[in-house]
Amino acid sequence: MPKGSNHASLKGRWWIIGASEGLGRELARKLDAEGAELILSARSEDRLNELAQELRAAQALPLDVLDGEKIEDAAAAVGAFDGLIYCAGAYSPMKATEWDRAAGVTIAQVNFVGAMQVFGAVVPGMVKRDSGRIMLIGSLSGFRGLPGAIGYGASKAALMHLAENLRIDLRDTAIKVQLANPGFIDTRLTRQNDFKMPQLMQPDEAAEHVMKALRSGRFSTSFPRPFAWLFQAGRYLPLRLFQALF
Repeated sequence: MPKGSNHASLKGRWWIIGASEGLGRELARKLDAEGAELILSARSEDRLNELAQELRAAQALPLDVLDGEKIEDAAAAVGAFDGLIYCAGAYSPMKATEWDRAAGVTIAQVNFVGAMQVFGAVVPGMVKRDSGRIMLIGSLSGFRGLPGAIGYGASKAALMHLAENLRIDLRDTAIKVQLANPGFIDTRLTRQNDFKMPQLMQPDEAAEHVMKALRSGRFSTSFPRPFAWLFQAGRYLPLRLFQALF
């Protein structure tokens, strides 16, 4: 995408990593409706193939974001693209008093280390081409420490920090970096929670928020409101007060 181009255009070639379920799956449907050509990645080849057959112009590219060699191969196979959405995610509710080491490490690896692997493989090519868009899917839970979010909250905070790193380092290029921070989305992952989830969104609703963010071109978008305001304002509250709210 050349300098001065309209970042609001959602046509072109988009690579969605984490496309097999939930938010990523709905984003694929919405981008397809916009006329985009899609590359769909996740670990579940069957779910990707089902989705690809449903869409107008999509191909499945199974990928484990923790397999660095396979990521390099996938990046080479995809080649140039107009946009990349990283929404691969892992989650298990976990308190420090009930720590599951293996689960915690997996969450951190998929949510953050996987992003490092992917961007390490694709950003150099984007810089060379001086074009493209990146959308990272963070989380409201990444703003401050929350109960029962060992692994997840920290990994999303790291991902959100990475988005800021990318934004400042790529400011003099034509590469557009964006970050979307959703609240609770009704998926097989959040159905593990045993508490009431405020302003719980369906994946289609959450995907529409991300699409609006993509069209807007702004760097960071948090939703849904007013729930998101609590987290954004909460950064300026004393930690004890913020955590007492939860």
